[in-house]
Amino acid sequence: MPTVAILGATGYTAVEVIKLLLGHPDVKITALTTRQEGSPRIGAVHPSLYGRLDLPVENLTPAQAAERAEFAFCALPHGASMAAVPDLLAGGCKVVDLSADYRLSDPAVYEEWYGLVHTDPTRLGTTVYGLPELWAERIAGKELVASPGCYTSTSILGLAPLLAGGFIEPTGIIIDAKSGVSGAGRTPKLTTLYPECNESISAYNVGRHRHTPEIEQVLSEACGHKVEVLFTPHLVPMDRGILCTMYGTLTREASEDDLLAAIREYYRGKPFIRVVEHLPATKDVAHTNFCDITVRKVRDRLIVLACTDNLIKGAAGVAVQNFNLMAGFPETRGLLP
Repeated sequence: MPTVAILGATGYTAVEVIKLLLGHPDVKITALTTRQEGSPRIGAVHPSLYGRLDLPVENLTPAQAAERAEFAFCALPHGASMAAVPDLLAGGCKVVDLSADYRLSDPAVYEEWYGLVHTDPTRLGTTVYGLPELWAERIAGKELVASPGCYTSTSILGLAPLLAGGFIEPTGIIIDAKSGVSGAGRTPKLTTLYPECNESISAYNVGRHRHTPEIEQVLSEACGHKVEVLFTPHLVPMDRGILCTMYGTLTREASEDDLLAAIREYYRGKPFIRVVEHLPATKDVAHTNFCDITVRKVRDRLIVLACTDNLIKGAAGVAVQNFNLMAGFPETRGLLP
């Protein structure tokens, strides 16, 4: 039974990883880390875990964590993750990295969008991007996988089949994305305080959101030519969930049934993709690892709608999918009843 450490165990994503792993029949959690002082029990940090897991959250070094576990879920912020991953790997620990530190291929692009010089640049461009619906065979058995984020997963899963099939123009794509407040993380910020975000919806990081180059990079690789998107995220006053409404121009005549059939064929055998005919809603996927996708055709324009739970399919759930593939388990282990 593989032993697992969760680095950055105090965050929203980490608690979801822990909950999923507690329901996984083939995993033992052996270490939880924090960069804060003290060693509270995990049930004190996340009361929902009280009585379910009795481990301290310790200020361990990555090397110390690697001594206790065969696998690590690195739920640290960008910048902190790339400082920890080399030591985890050197200690013989396989890593699912939930930060953005290893998702981009070019260190210069990372520096441009994140404002940091990458301290482990030789792994960029060689680390597998962990979206199993596209590249499960690449993920299997790897030592390091860059697990994608919520906006990126939802956008990519909705658009990849239609771009790969040549149904829409690869430029001029508009992604209108809306996320629950948990997507901003657990650290308090003015914009996510209840009086600021309740009864309000607002756009943010317009034209400069860090997920833009990641979406373009992955979609370009998936369809074999350069893709450009205009990505605008919005904060909505709900705990969890992401809905992406995406607009593209059709390249040839195709009915809605043709387009839905193409998406179903692209994701044949992929257990967490549900191609639906109704308009999907975030409540339909809440607390699950599913991504619901549909399309609508309006004249020569195509509207793709995709939604996920940002904390599960957008973070913890896909991370566990990646872990399963790395460890040789069925992809659905611990994620489906």
